[in-house]
Amino acid sequence: MTALQVDTLCKSFGGVRAVDEVSFTLGETELLALIGPNGAGKSTCFNMLNGQIRPDVGTIRLFGRDITGTPPRAVWRLGVGRTFQITATFGSMTVMENVQVALLSHHRRLRALIPYAGALYRDEAMALLDLVGMADQAARACGTLAYGDLKRLELAVALANEPRVLLMDEPTAGMAPQERVQLMRLTADIVRDKGVSVLFTEHDMDVVFGHADRVMVLDRGRLVAEGTPSEVRANAEVQQIYLGSGALYGAEASA
Repeated sequence: MTALQVDTLCKSFGGVRAVDEVSFTLGETELLALIGPNGAGKSTCFNMLNGQIRPDVGTIRLFGRDITGTPPRAVWRLGVGRTFQITATFGSMTVMENVQVALLSHHRRLRALIPYAGALYRDEAMALLDLVGMADQAARACGTLAYGDLKRLELAVALANEPRVLLMDEPTAGMAPQERVQLMRLTADIVRDKGVSVLFTEHDMDVVFGHADRVMVLDRGRLVAEGTPSEVRANAEVQQIYLGSGALYGAEASA
């Protein structure tokens, strides 16, 4: 079954076509990478998928339902989680409280029982923190966390609405190499164990080729290549985009 279907998505800013007739599908329990150089249109594409930007042209379907132009909060309630290039957490709150806020929203109790909010959904929050390896830091203020820990916390927050689709915009940006591997292994486990479909952007090619089931390549707003990691790695046009010539991570240009 198709989790996400995108057809001829377009978005322009002034005279610049940031996303140009992009079409693709995300399968159930698939880990799909969207890569490309800076300015290729990856974040603009993501922002249309979760409703932050309305496309000029094109349709977005979530499990067959047209969600084109649906506001972000409504998209979230339909089962789409999102992480960002720059972490979006409440620095003055504790790790636990950040997850509790997301759970309060998920359960539609964000405005109810505010004086008692700290006592609500603690077990659910702790379970999510345990899932991402942050349970032992539940009482720490977010403002004191290392950046890699903030990335893991943001993943826990993104999972609070029990998403069927998870959009991860450069999930390992700013992390140490070992932390990157650990986070993507965790993401792959979530795909397998919880049945979540994941679309992620990434600049680290080791992360992409080591974990993605399938890879798409954007360049100047257009989708120029798509396939398995080995197929994309051996694609001459992709090699030209990234390196100017030669091989990309060991794949010969003539392959």
